Amino acid sequence: MNVPAYTLRDGQSIPQIGLGTYRLDGAEGLASMVQAIESGYRLLDTAYNYGNEAEVGQALVRSGIDRAELFVTTKLPGRHHGFDETLESFEESRARLDLDWLDLYLIHWPNPSVDRYVESWRAMIRLREKGLVRSIGVSNFTAPMLARLEDETGVVPAINQVELHPYFPQGGLRRYHDDHGIRTQSWSPLGRGSELLAEPVIVDLASAKGVSPARIVLRWHVQLGTIPIPRSRDAARQRENLDVFDFELAQEEVAAISGLERGRLWGADPDEHEEQ
Repeated sequence: MNVPAYTLRDGQSIPQIGLGTYRLDGAEGLASMVQAIESGYRLLDTAYNYGNEAEVGQALVRSGIDRAELFVTTKLPGRHHGFDETLESFEESRARLDLDWLDLYLIHWPNPSVDRYVESWRAMIRLREKGLVRSIGVSNFTAPMLARLEDETGVVPAINQVELHPYFPQGGLRRYHDDHGIRTQSWSPLGRGSELLAEPVIVDLASAKGVSPARIVLRWHVQLGTIPIPRSRDAARQRENLDVFDFELAQEEVAAISGLERGRLWGADPDEHEEQ
């Protein structure tokens, strides 16, 4: 299955949907990632703190897909904020992934009480200038944090990956992203562990269109212009999650799904949350 792509502000191309790999580790996780690539996934999202960068790297090799066709993201952990610390952490991640270069490197959390994310951002700019990473971005940053990066370095992140699903559509932040050329990426796009997929508006739309509730929600993401990265170990569900480009939602249907808004599910407010 061919997945359409977006062009980021830096000119790099990124698939419109990817595979989240949180908790996909060990032999079972490796097998899940290989089968996902075989099903058509080309974007794999990992992080230093997921503890599975080695398995992601092995999956890329086992898939037999040309490296240039794959898009690999990893993330800087909170305990490694700082200029030199970021450079060292990146090399550790790159070694585990066994890659010459990465497609996207993100600051995983801003950790505002530490207040070193601008230093890390300067290091990431250096990594991009050296050709070790193609695109740089952030995760879980607020609009004021994004503005600070631009004000102090002149470089705008290509992506901000945030909690985003119909219960938390992040309308204000998405508008900021759109105004500044930042692509929104959605973690927990299906509101894992919640009753989201049983909501009547989603169930009714799924029935009317002959698709699963998960496909309805992922199509909602696509029509918002966000990049969802759903996670699944199951091969059939992986294929189902990828199959969202052959139907559309009407504008009023997108609005009805967005109307489910209730707020964050996980309580990880970027202004307060501290990642190790």
